[in-house]
Amino acid sequence: MTHSKKSGKEVRMEKIKKKPLINLMTIRKWHWMSSALCFICMLLFSVTGITLNHAGSIESSPKTIHLEGVVPENIRAGIFLPKEQKNMEIPEAVLHWFSDNHKLKFYYIQAEVNDTELYLALPRPGGDAWLSIDAATGDFEYESTDRGWISYLNDLHKGRNTGKAWIYFMDIFAVACVIFSITGFLLLQRYADTRSSTWPLLVAGLVVPIFFMLFLIHR
Repeated sequence: MTHSKKSGKEVRMEKIKKKPLINLMTIRKWHWMSSALCFICMLLFSVTGITLNHAGSIESSPKTIHLEGVVPENIRAGIFLPKEQKNMEIPEAVLHWFSDNHKLKFYYIQAEVNDTELYLALPRPGGDAWLSIDAATGDFEYESTDRGWISYLNDLHKGRNTGKAWIYFMDIFAVACVIFSITGFLLLQRYADTRSSTWPLLVAGLVVPIFFMLFLIHR
């Protein structure tokens, strides 16, 4: 019997085929790094997922602050109402007056104009506020509502009135979760031969939510 001797090139090709594209240490490294990055936010989103699902059962006691008064004439003299535009920025002198006299600081300064009224909407996570100023008389009305920490965290979960920075952060967090999930799947695949329940559990994780979506969700 004769044995054909493989060339050096064929041996190298076989080694390349046998060698995994990503070694086990690299997968483990990416998995623990992504899990460390995701841990706190994943816990937060899991808890707020429960609170959002049962929002009707969770009692809250909103706290409302209401102020009324008059902006001095020398301060409101800087308000020039546009004839055609429906929006304008509230002058800095007015903003400073509210800060000095009522300890109010506004992160939004673009107000809606309706005749002589300036209306400033001040949405935020876990609450909202508004300010109305009559440019002719100086009468103002301010109201702020705080719905508590649960509402605040729920709004963070939804990205409601959080600003672009938080939205970008959630995008980064989502990418980290994708990396965590993919590397977790690769690790499952590596150890599936020694853990017989791996694939049944994986299939169950796919089939159960599909079953709920098809048969148990009202349309």
